[in-house]
Amino acid sequence: MKTAVAPLAHELPPTALDEVVAQLNEVYIEKGTPMFMRTVLALFSGGFATFALLYCVQPMMPLLSREFSINAAQSSLILSVATGLLAIGLLVTGPISDRIGRKPVMVAALFAAALCTIASAMMPSWHGVLLMRALVGLSLSGLAAVAMTYLSEEIHPQHIGLAMGLYIGGNAIGGMSGRLITGVLIDFVNWHTAMLVIGGLALIAAAVFWKILPESRNFRARSLHPRSLLDGFTMHFRDAGLPLLFLEAFVLMGAFVTLFNYIGYRLLAEPYHMDQAFVGLLSVVYLSGIYSSAKIGSLADRLGRRKMLWATISLMLAGLALTMLSSLPVVIIGMLIFTFGFFGAHSVASSWIGRRALKAKGQASSLYLFSYYAGSSIAGTAGGVFWHMAGWNGIGLFISALLVVALLVALKLAKLPPLATQ
Repeated sequence: MKTAVAPLAHELPPTALDEVVAQLNEVYIEKGTPMFMRTVLALFSGGFATFALLYCVQPMMPLLSREFSINAAQSSLILSVATGLLAIGLLVTGPISDRIGRKPVMVAALFAAALCTIASAMMPSWHGVLLMRALVGLSLSGLAAVAMTYLSEEIHPQHIGLAMGLYIGGNAIGGMSGRLITGVLIDFVNWHTAMLVIGGLALIAAAVFWKILPESRNFRARSLHPRSLLDGFTMHFRDAGLPLLFLEAFVLMGAFVTLFNYIGYRLLAEPYHMDQAFVGLLSVVYLSGIYSSAKIGSLADRLGRRKMLWATISLMLAGLALTMLSSLPVVIIGMLIFTFGFFGAHSVASSWIGRRALKAKGQASSLYLFSYYAGSSIAGTAGGVFWHMAGWNGIGLFISALLVVALLVALKLAKLPPLATQ
């Protein structure tokens, strides 16, 4: 039970008294309890499904370029339309969850995204595939916008970094599995079958999520009145730290997606001439992200987010530098370090949102993730221009610029005075 010392009732106006009573009635989920395990397993499943559905198409991009006679930048739209519509949906689904509750929105989102993925496997034309992918992204906004808010409301503040790290670990496993399954399968079956397999796995994950996630206990419904939404938006952008965290999300995710969008093109070409299945197997580098998201999240709880954020971004820069070399083992090690740093940085920044936003947490999470997926959509496709202009050297230059911005933002965040909740 959360402890607090409330002022005497006669000293407070009715609205303030209601807020104090609500705070005293908050019951957090503690680490080590069965409910904590149910929560992290459910959110792990949700994160798995989200990233598997989003990024299962990434290894297919060179194949789709050939099948539909399109270039690399055009092929990247199969990912960018999903993340772009996801970003737009976040601005709506977060506030909706503030009104009707967290779990119903997340459950509906997962089932809808899985069904749209199955439908995309049946589309005969490129434009039909893009339409279904757009609906996948729009559906997934319902989970992406709400999961971080749910954790920040229900998990004890002392354990939020660990819980958020485990959720992001589910993202990493989902991203790895989606890429790995489709990357290997499309060497043996057509891409339609590969998409059906991913859609079926996502349906199973959605059912697990629905059954085991505890109902919200600390949720407080908020008005959907446009004025209240505008007030929340204005409040977040007046904060000294939140806009910097939104920018951080944009550049970090933009850098990460750009690297994995075009590394396949590089490894399939000379001097490597790797086959598609082996390129798909390289998705195992996500294992480093699975470890780092939970480990760095836990370290941030103990050592502070200010120190851990710039350190993990520095790791991303080191990993990127290794991918610029020609030795294949060194390139793979660079991918491992880059992935480790990215998921650690995302774990730190996303948990910081829940601690920094004092009100309208759902809207704050939505704005963070809007920036996150906008970075994926915009930078992921823009990277194709650099690829066509200068190959992997162009990609390295583009990602380096994004990460330098991320590092400067992290150093700026480290100098901000802490809030009482931090």
